[in-house]
Amino acid sequence: MKTFTIGGIHPPENKLTEDKAIEVMPIPAELCISLNQHLGKPAKPLVKMGAEVKKGQLIGAADGFISANVHASTSGKVKAVKPAPHPGGQYAMSIFITPDGNDEWLEGCNTAPIDWKALSKEEIISRIKDAGIVGMGGAGFPTNVKLSPPPGKNIDHIILNGAECEPFLTADHRLMLESSEEVIAGLEIISSLFDGKAKASIGIESNKPDAIDALRKLGQAKGIDVVPLKTKYPQGAEKQLINAVTGRTIEPGELPFDKGCLVQNIGTAVAIYEAVCKNKPLIERVVTVSGMEITERKNILARVGTTFNDIVSYCGNMTAQANQVISGGPMMGKAVFSFDAPVTKTTSGLLFINNKGLEKSKERTCIRCGKCVDVCPQGLGPWLLANVAQLRDFDEIQLLGLANCTECGSCTFVCPSKRELVHWIKYAKALVNNRQKRKTA
Repeated sequence: MKTFTIGGIHPPENKLTEDKAIEVMPIPAELCISLNQHLGKPAKPLVKMGAEVKKGQLIGAADGFISANVHASTSGKVKAVKPAPHPGGQYAMSIFITPDGNDEWLEGCNTAPIDWKALSKEEIISRIKDAGIVGMGGAGFPTNVKLSPPPGKNIDHIILNGAECEPFLTADHRLMLESSEEVIAGLEIISSLFDGKAKASIGIESNKPDAIDALRKLGQAKGIDVVPLKTKYPQGAEKQLINAVTGRTIEPGELPFDKGCLVQNIGTAVAIYEAVCKNKPLIERVVTVSGMEITERKNILARVGTTFNDIVSYCGNMTAQANQVISGGPMMGKAVFSFDAPVTKTTSGLLFINNKGLEKSKERTCIRCGKCVDVCPQGLGPWLLANVAQLRDFDEIQLLGLANCTECGSCTFVCPSKRELVHWIKYAKALVNNRQKRKTA
């Protein structure tokens, strides 16, 4: 069974919704569509209060090279354009839409599927860009940019990330089962941009045997290799996935295209198919709603802009014991500070938990056990990074590889001294970035 070569852990999987088919969530009474749905600069609003919009209409334009378009996820009237809570923990400029109940598509959007093979590479990239497709695995990098590597970078291996290694999350798992043909078609479209000469693989953790079987049956005839991977976190991280599938190592300072690789998420592949073949913008995504403290666990197809409040209501409300809600997975997700925050293109899950049994204890002194070093997939010394961060020696911490930390949380998970190692590393990154910005200014 293939896996990456350095570090990793196996936390409890808790895939409580793996057998829950995707449910289409009804249109909520109000949508809050954030203009910050992606890595890079937020989109620029194109509509004002009182404007009538159609489903699929462009309401936020990409504002720069690293940015992405934003579209209305139903038809209705713009109620306001103002800052609103964001799942990332901040406030972001957002467009509030009151649905009219018609759910009427903008003319030309979500058409009958066309034969994508009749399109040129430029037309395919243009459709992906126009549709506002971004990486749906978490980072939200604009997909049209990722599919256009710099000249001289030869892509010879394309990998779809079906690992879904975060505990609880099953959104990609269900997509692989329920939209298998669209997943394969999306991968074929990506491969066509590299003249079909790049090897195409799908990496899937071994705890999803049904997904492995489903995609292997469809992919074999098309030369697509489905690679079973050991169930280990963070198997789905880009560098670790490349190492597991190809054996190649992405060195510090390198990007995947430096080693001839390109990675896309399962949800992104489906969105690419819909954008290219049906002219459908990215206005909805599958979200896992799980945890021990939600009445009904589900995988839902939610419109971008659906608030967490509406999701809670749709899933039967929280139990009285719920005391923490996480957007994303438990390892890299963020605590929800407001239920008014909306689903964005990168919202993979909403988890409801009771952490009373996990009483927060004071950080104890590092005992130099080395467990954090053993599990770090980047080969770093998290204990030392945290120590230097606490000393605020930001020149030294950069020499120790601060920028290479992916903040996966493996070190914090295994630390017997209950040190908040990732917290200190994030703290150091923020201060280093601020210092560099001041120097630039």
